[in-house]
Amino acid sequence: MAMIRIEPKLDAPSGLYFVEIFHPAEAEQPFVTTEPRYKTAAAAENDLIAIIATRANNPKT
Repeated sequence: MAMIRIEPKLDAPSGLYFVEIFHPAEAEQPFVTTEPRYKTAAAAENDLIAIIATRANNPKT
């Protein structure tokens, strides 16, 4: 069962993509929305995955 849902969206005025994160996955409204700063949807998803992986691999001391 998915705990979050990640959806890249195109910001028409800027032509850039942003990411909406839904928690729980079936929520109707996003829990977090990033600023539009990515050139492609894939870049938006990859950056978010990299951020999560970095945080998971570097716990607070």
